[in-house]
Amino acid sequence: MVSRKSGPKAADPPAAKKAKKKIRTLSRQNLSLAWSTIRGRKGGFAAVLIAVAVGSAVITACGVLLETGIGSGVPAERYHRAAVVVGGYQAMSVEGDTDPRLSERVRLPADTVAKVAAVKGVESAVGDVSVRMTVLRKDSVLDGPSVYGHGWSASVLAPFTLRSGTQPRAADDVVLDSDLAQRAGLVPGDTVTLVTGSKPGSYRVSGVAEPAASLDRQSAVFFTDDQAALLYGTSGKIDAVGVLAAKGTDAGDLADRIEKAVPGVVTYTGDDRSDVETLDVGQMRSFVIEVASAFGATMILLVIIVVAGTLALSVQQRRRELALLRAVGATPRQVLRMIGSEAVLVGGIGAVLGAVPGILLAMLLHTVFTAAGALPSGFSLVITPLPVLFALLICVLAARIGGWLAARRAAKVSAVEALGDVAVEPKKLGWFRLSLGVLLVPAGLAVAIVLPIALPGESAIEGAAGSALILVIAVGLLGPRLFGGIATLIGRRPGGVTRFLAIANSRARARRLSAATTPLIMGVTMASAQLFSGTTLAATAHDQVADGLIADYVVTSDSAGISPDLAEELRSVPGVRTVGPVARTSTILTWPDGDSIQYRVSTAQGVDPAAVPDTMNLDVLRGDLSGLTGSTVALSRLVAGTVGVDVGGRVDVHLGDGTVKKAMVVAIYENGLGFGDVTLPHDMVLAHTTDHLDQWLLVNSDREADLSAALKAYPTMSARDAGAVTAAPTADAGDSGISLVLNAILLGYLAIAVVNTLVMATISRRREFALLRLVGTRTSQVRSMMRQEAGIIVLCAVIVGTIAALPSLIGMSYAIRHSVFPSIPPLTYLGIVIAAAVIAWPAVMLPARLVLRPPAIEAIARPE
Repeated sequence: MVSRKSGPKAADPPAAKKAKKKIRTLSRQNLSLAWSTIRGRKGGFAAVLIAVAVGSAVITACGVLLETGIGSGVPAERYHRAAVVVGGYQAMSVEGDTDPRLSERVRLPADTVAKVAAVKGVESAVGDVSVRMTVLRKDSVLDGPSVYGHGWSASVLAPFTLRSGTQPRAADDVVLDSDLAQRAGLVPGDTVTLVTGSKPGSYRVSGVAEPAASLDRQSAVFFTDDQAALLYGTSGKIDAVGVLAAKGTDAGDLADRIEKAVPGVVTYTGDDRSDVETLDVGQMRSFVIEVASAFGATMILLVIIVVAGTLALSVQQRRRELALLRAVGATPRQVLRMIGSEAVLVGGIGAVLGAVPGILLAMLLHTVFTAAGALPSGFSLVITPLPVLFALLICVLAARIGGWLAARRAAKVSAVEALGDVAVEPKKLGWFRLSLGVLLVPAGLAVAIVLPIALPGESAIEGAAGSALILVIAVGLLGPRLFGGIATLIGRRPGGVTRFLAIANSRARARRLSAATTPLIMGVTMASAQLFSGTTLAATAHDQVADGLIADYVVTSDSAGISPDLAEELRSVPGVRTVGPVARTSTILTWPDGDSIQYRVSTAQGVDPAAVPDTMNLDVLRGDLSGLTGSTVALSRLVAGTVGVDVGGRVDVHLGDGTVKKAMVVAIYENGLGFGDVTLPHDMVLAHTTDHLDQWLLVNSDREADLSAALKAYPTMSARDAGAVTAAPTADAGDSGISLVLNAILLGYLAIAVVNTLVMATISRRREFALLRLVGTRTSQVRSMMRQEAGIIVLCAVIVGTIAALPSLIGMSYAIRHSVFPSIPPLTYLGIVIAAAVIAWPAVMLPARLVLRPPAIEAIARPE
């Protein structure tokens, strides 16, 4: 007899063998067999299909949002007619990484207009400046979009057409856009009060102009060019240059010629022109890209874990069938191929079914983002096949990996062992699974506890936050041991027959119940970690502001900000001892890390060091804030640790408009969450902000000081008691709302996974329930047993999930505020517990009632 090795196939090269193996794995025969199995076990595969479909929908939605952030935009309004808009590069260049956005406008030299006008194909070039202002109506701020003042020459860029009246000719003449005039109830000849900074001024409405494109994100007020330049306050600079192209000139070609002819500028065409009109459009685009990327990555990981777990539970329920296949001669490889083909089919079908709901979810998220202010109105969705194809790939891959992991044990055991295994679950976990799970527990604890002590800066916080995920994976690996251990502890308390049965079932079926309960544990852990990390951060910021703000009053503005000269005026009020102006911005710190450059975007404040001792307490740990003059900086403890710099060291500070200062560190302080992680000299910050305005004036005064009288001439200014300012000034309500929405989706997916697995695990016990009834157990007793099991599942999920989340929260709390006690609102935690019960209880009891409806003899006779 000729052996297989000596036959012709033995001569095939290795590459050919691999190719043939791949073809056999997904051959038509295997796929046909897999499809027949799926059709015959619709109930078992429905849970896997739901897990994949919902995961595909969420991944597709994230992909659509990511593409929208990259490729979409909003139509230009004020620059509607301009073929090209020339501006500065509104980001910091980072090699090999995403360029972070700058928070303040990057201005251009005024002579850029002449340089652009000289480029071939330019019909005319118009310089534009924008001045934030507020319209008062009966001494109150007029509601509506932000109002910007411009020179009349820039009106051709829309273009604006005078509907009534005349263009501005005198310094006190203004032209209003038609919508603003209607909302304010003004016509030519009326007087309007406009506030620039803190200063109100009266102007005569000389005309009302109609824009070619409606103004949805802004309102426009036009002055004479000289008056606009005076209000602008930055001589020799402009915001942008609008270019009207000569007839027959392509905008893209013209933009390329302008960039070559005028170095240092950036050209914008199409919808990108709106990024120059108002900076928030570009910032929102960057925010959406960042959020979609981060959330999408998290969801991909969760989908892989949930799909793998659901497939594992499905394969466990088929142990009798797989044992029979092994007994009649199926090889381990054939079992693996069969389950792999099933996983690919289910994964592919589920991914396709989730595509349309995913696009609908993206539309819903787009609406929510717009309502929360994270996206500007008119920012359209970009829908292409790419996110669907990516979700299909991820889901099929997750299903394939999950199927392979789940089928390994069924494929490895011998035929005799396989038939013996169907009676009871294997008591022992595999050595690799057990060893990995045991090793991950100290690893997770070390990441949560050791890193916050050993590492400086935000590395400690990030490490502590990652421990929750490590411990959740450990729980998934060690679940049967944990579940069985908790069931044993509960079983020590005496109880009735149903309690005994519930405990015995929980211990005997620990592997299956653990697989069904793991998503619920993940939900409790992630909900606790996400919510309580947020409450800890918010509580810390609140405490730092409440304790650190020692001024008697805080002067705030209902307009764009506070004019810098108001501080000097308030200092002359009788009884006022100190006035400390606070300007706010965002900075980018850069530092070398080997051969690369690292960066961090940080909130910053500009303060007068002489006023700090009487107005705010930053809790200085090292150094002295009195040296905060010139090119110096003070950093919070967390940021200093992240950057790796201490007092006396130097760090590159990229100010809001991109200007770089190599600043010497003069102090390290604790209260960064409350006041900002970077503190700079006031004049430095003010000079490099878009509007050159302060956000706060902190006033230390006697009780008899009458600030209201001094502020009477400034209708948008108000003096508040310092105790009323309790929220961290860096908090962004829109971003917080978006985070809550995304966390709700994440937890919602986990909730679906919980219901999915628990329903599947309960329905699969039909024969067990029938056997219990046949041997004399009443139906009411079976229901009582299931209630006991549901209670054990909820209790196990809450206890284990809480324990898995606590190290992360403790480590993060210690890293943030040197306290091992995170902020955990009792009602919020109670809500998590109730949510776990509300999700798990019906998922166990409703299927149990459904399964108990048929007579026992009929139920036990039905095939699996």
